[in-house]
Amino acid sequence: MIKVLLADDQKMVRQGIRMMIEETGEFSVTAEADTGREAVMQGKTADVDIAVLDVRMPEMTGLAACRELIELFPELPVLILTTFDDDAYAIEALENGAKGFMLKDADASKLITAMKKALEGGITIDEGVAGRIIPDLMKKEKPPQTNISLTKRERDITILIGEGRTNQEIASELFLSVGTVKNHISVILDKLELRDRTQLAIFAIRQNLV
Repeated sequence: MIKVLLADDQKMVRQGIRMMIEETGEFSVTAEADTGREAVMQGKTADVDIAVLDVRMPEMTGLAACRELIELFPELPVLILTTFDDDAYAIEALENGAKGFMLKDADASKLITAMKKALEGGITIDEGVAGRIIPDLMKKEKPPQTNISLTKRERDITILIGEGRTNQEIASELFLSVGTVKNHISVILDKLELRDRTQLAIFAIRQNLV
């Protein structure tokens, strides 16, 4: 069973999301929070596999909680689930390391798919939001060029990460094992001095690789 940390300051909304998540039989909400600060504390004490956070919560926003959780637990996938169709929120979520930005009016199946993809290392952005924020990301100041070059294989993997592919999808596309893909990603992150694959995806977009 996949253990979920769910944070939303509206109890009824949280209960509804919990029902949707647990209905599949694959997920169990084992930790809940109604503030961003409590979400971080739950992340420190509860044994969870993925966190699903609302944006606007008391004490600390979901975006700030996302950043803190990923700083503490770099391997913890964090998905932002919100009512607000806001490009700035989406960009900040990705820059903070979130593995997805979904709207609460999405079908339950899309939320479950996004959670599974996040657990596999992929990134999901609401389709409408993605169409708007990718140009915005490309307009932002690009990361400084370095004299560190990527091999063709590393470049191919970077492009696929920029497209939001999971490790399994990358492995299938390039005829590699998942372990080899993970090793390549670690090397790429070290070369480019990036924190995680979400930052690498943003790098790929800003460098016009996708």
